[in-house]
Amino acid sequence: MFVAEAVGSSFLGVLIDKLIASPLLEYARRKKVDTTLEEWRRTLTHIEAVLHDAENKQIREKAVKVWLDDLKSLAYDIEDVVDEFDTKARQRSLTEGPQASTSKVRKLIPTYGALDPRALSFNKKMGEKIKKITRELDAIAKRRLDLPLREGVGGVSFGMEERLQTTSSVVESRIHGRDADKEKIVELMLSNEATGGDRVSVFSIVGMGGIGKTTLAQIIYNDCRVENRFEKRAWVCVSDDFDVVGITKKILESFTQSQCESKNLELLQEKLKNEMKEKRFFLVLDDVWNENLNHWDVLQAPFYVGAQGSVVLVTTRNENVASIMRTRPSYQLGHLTDEECWLLFSQQAFKNLNSDACQNLESIGRKIAKKCKGLPLAVKTLAGLLRSKQDSTAWNEVLNNDVWDLPNEQNSILPALNLSYYYLPTTLKRCFAYCSIFPKDYVFEKEKLVLLWMAEGFLDGSKRGETIEEFGSMCFDNLLSRSFFQRYHNNDSQFVMHDLIHDLTQFTSGKFCFRLVGEQQNQIQIYKEIRHSSYIWQYSKVFKKVKSFLDIYSLRTFLALPPYSDAARNFYLSKEVSHCLLSTLRCLRVLSLSHYDIEELPHSIKNLKHLRYLDLSHTSIITLPESITTLFNLQTLMLSECRYLVDLPTKMGRLINLRHLKIDGTKLERMPMEMSRMKNLRTLTTFVVGKHTGSRVGELRDLSHLSGTLTIFKLQNVMDARDAFESNMKGKECLDKLELNWEDDNAIAGDSHDAASVLEKLQPHSNLKELSIGCYYGAKFPSWLGEPSFINMVSLQLFNCKNCASLPPLGQLRSLQNLSIVKNDVLQKVGQEFYGNGPSSFKPFGSLQTLVFEEISEWEEWDCFGVEGGEFPHLNELRIESCPKLKGDLPKHLPVLTSLVILECGQLVCQLPEAPSIQKLNLKECDEVVLSTCLQ
Repeated sequence: MFVAEAVGSSFLGVLIDKLIASPLLEYARRKKVDTTLEEWRRTLTHIEAVLHDAENKQIREKAVKVWLDDLKSLAYDIEDVVDEFDTKARQRSLTEGPQASTSKVRKLIPTYGALDPRALSFNKKMGEKIKKITRELDAIAKRRLDLPLREGVGGVSFGMEERLQTTSSVVESRIHGRDADKEKIVELMLSNEATGGDRVSVFSIVGMGGIGKTTLAQIIYNDCRVENRFEKRAWVCVSDDFDVVGITKKILESFTQSQCESKNLELLQEKLKNEMKEKRFFLVLDDVWNENLNHWDVLQAPFYVGAQGSVVLVTTRNENVASIMRTRPSYQLGHLTDEECWLLFSQQAFKNLNSDACQNLESIGRKIAKKCKGLPLAVKTLAGLLRSKQDSTAWNEVLNNDVWDLPNEQNSILPALNLSYYYLPTTLKRCFAYCSIFPKDYVFEKEKLVLLWMAEGFLDGSKRGETIEEFGSMCFDNLLSRSFFQRYHNNDSQFVMHDLIHDLTQFTSGKFCFRLVGEQQNQIQIYKEIRHSSYIWQYSKVFKKVKSFLDIYSLRTFLALPPYSDAARNFYLSKEVSHCLLSTLRCLRVLSLSHYDIEELPHSIKNLKHLRYLDLSHTSIITLPESITTLFNLQTLMLSECRYLVDLPTKMGRLINLRHLKIDGTKLERMPMEMSRMKNLRTLTTFVVGKHTGSRVGELRDLSHLSGTLTIFKLQNVMDARDAFESNMKGKECLDKLELNWEDDNAIAGDSHDAASVLEKLQPHSNLKELSIGCYYGAKFPSWLGEPSFINMVSLQLFNCKNCASLPPLGQLRSLQNLSIVKNDVLQKVGQEFYGNGPSSFKPFGSLQTLVFEEISEWEEWDCFGVEGGEFPHLNELRIESCPKLKGDLPKHLPVLTSLVILECGQLVCQLPEAPSIQKLNLKECDEVVLSTCLQ
């Protein structure tokens, strides 16, 4: 349910704003429906006046909740109509602009004349929709008068924080009341008495949801005593689906830190035994619900090859689960005391408040913390809400809210969590509730979720000058700071929801968000009010299962999610299913068929006029229909890892609202013409320069908003260096990573002077962080490479630049951390030019951590003694491989070097550097090397 913010815009406010926007109004006048839209606006404005009171009463009064749900359903329908009008209006404004007579835009946007049958059909259908909505809106307005709702009931507005301070790891100093618990469990795990009798001991932490079991397990897992005691450690989130194959696979992957493709249990267990054999391991199984003893017996079968003293730590809400799995008594995790709750609350809530405010609010804060009844999750969510407020009015409103006193049968969600949601700004409510279409323990990727929110129209609040993506990122960070999301294994780009928070998303989204797993279709009722859905297909015969969706004509989201344990493989989707989907679900904003085995899309994709987000990544698609270019509203097109895709539609330039085009991992031979028209592009992962057809590299010129990573292939097809200059790479200040590639084919060995001229003209902006140059056949590197102005560059790879006889002054790159030089046929000496010329106080390669030289066939000498005071002060990894003629010395003193690898350097005669921190030394096929004293 989308409910009104106490003061400020509601979900109806966003819709009302759309009804008065231009050029929609002008187009509505032409269609003679402007009076109707104005009536809608007035009615919705009157209804909006009672929304806050309705939101406050809906939990206690069922009639109010039913009315709110009906209102929201109708608001979706109104928004669909408005979106259709708005699309037509924007298309018309493009074709009727001041330069319409000469602009090529007219050719790109299809228009329909007054006598065009398609236009007549559109007008008739739209007229019917408008009449139906008007009748339903009048009925909603009349029903409102029969409800005990008051206008202008206000409250406190909790806005969004623009500057958020977050941490990427579990910081033990911020965890209150668990020191004693941690010490008891760690002592038990490490004591001889606890581990002496059994080869593998199983301990369990038992407690209710939100009490902090996972957090306690995390701080135990990261305790230095545990790290030092166990040779192998693994963490696996189990949740309510105890899939033995999937869990075994996760354990193996956690131990090896690499993905495993197999789904054969016997093979997986054999591999796991090899990893565990005679090694003392520590395994955390988090959030276990399984009560089937046979499943546990099968899962633990490989564990007993581990060394004596190995430990499995289980967290669960259920004592029965613990009794099945444990070999030791379970540890019952109790509630926090009132004082511990207050310490945790004050630490979070007072983060951004001054000392006077803290003192004035302490007494109220202590009462709120006490109401959280010892549950850390409840404390953190409310504290995250209140830290943006410094006045007692807001804090008192939360303290005295009626939700605290509701009986359990009326409020199945913890009151503190309910209040944390209730006081969110409307935009955050919509973004949060949407997440209920994802399964429990789903690993969220921030960037992908923001793009989905954008496609659904939730991010209309971007009015402060930032891009819509930046606003979406801020929304995510706000939910993270309020503990609605948590970092996944301390990862900065992946996040999860606590189970209780996920329950809250399902409660707040009601009938409008829906998730269906294949085998559940006969057990779950599908409502016509559903607008956002996900579906997990686990079997090949899916047509009957997906048919149930085809009656939901107003569905906006169709996300086909692969089962987690099967993410490495694709699932079959028949043409019949895809055709039915695209022909029927015409209100879709989001369509994802990622990881499903489809080879083509039907031309009926053109019916999805509302579509903003299309994900076909990791599919077998060979080509896209030309009709896809009529999707005027499309913002995101995902085609990553479509390994059979060789061409894009010729008229891609029509997609002028496209912002993100991901085409990495494809077999594209060229880019279509008129790519330069897609001026809104923020993401373009790949650009392939065509030989005789397709876009020139110069068409990148007007794509000034590109960010993230851009890889340019087949630069040998650039016929004129002026075209490279026109690409304006120097003006693309938001790009983080740039890869420039020529084709690795001796038969295409072009003029080295031409290649050098092209690379010179492709100079990137100095903001660039990572650069890769591959298969470049010019005789020299460009003058800009190594310039000190590239102050942000942290990574550089020069691969197969086989004709360059000298290296650029890379030592001048002050922030460079990783440097890789691979495959060169003419370089004989690495000399002083490599270090550069800086002031007397300048130390070259001052930040470099990893240095790799590989396959440099003619390299004989490394002059590394010309830098006063030493070079490479922070180098911790040096790798030299397949340099058969190298004879000279290596750097003498590398104070922080931990890894030194020298392979296949047959003539190398030298003394190894002094490296007091060395941990890994690998020498193979070298003539004669003398160990330094510190290496002996």
